[in-house]
Amino acid sequence: MFGFFENDQSKKIKSHLLNLAALAKADGHIDAREMNFILAVGKKNGIGSSEVKALVSGAKGASNDLPTTDSERFDQIFDLVDMMLADGVVDETEMEFCIMMAEKLGFRKAIVGVLVRKISQGVKDGLPRERIKEESNAFLNYNELPRPNVAI
Repeated sequence: MFGFFENDQSKKIKSHLLNLAALAKADGHIDAREMNFILAVGKKNGIGSSEVKALVSGAKGASNDLPTTDSERFDQIFDLVDMMLADGVVDETEMEFCIMMAEKLGFRKAIVGVLVRKISQGVKDGLPRERIKEESNAFLNYNELPRPNVAI
C-alpha cells in the first residue's frame, strides 16, 4: 500500500536492487557474498536489510525502472559487474546478464561487451570506482555513444 506513495528515487533504488538480485540468481543461487553485497547497496541507499531481503526473495528478473542520467546508468552497470565478481566466479550466465542489462540501460549493443569487461578488469585490478568511471567515460565518448531517449 505504501508503494503508491514512493518517490522516483526510491523506485530507482529498489529497481536497482531487483536487478542485482536477478544477477545474483542468474547462476541458480545467491552466494552469501552476493547477498552481503546487495544488502550493502541497500544500506548505502537507506533501505534496511529486512526490506532488501523481502525484495530479493521476490525477485525474478530485471526491473523496468531505468535510471535517467549517465552517472546513474554507469553506477548500475558498475554494481552489476561488481556483484558478478562478488563470489569470485564469473559464470557465463552472469556475464550475459550484465551485457543484456547494459543494453537495457542504454549502452550501445556494439560496445557493451567491451564495457562490461573493462569495468570487470578495473574491479579485479583494484582500481577505485571513480577511476574506472573516468576511463569508461573516455571509452564511451571515444565510441560516440548515442544517448537513450530519456530526459537527462
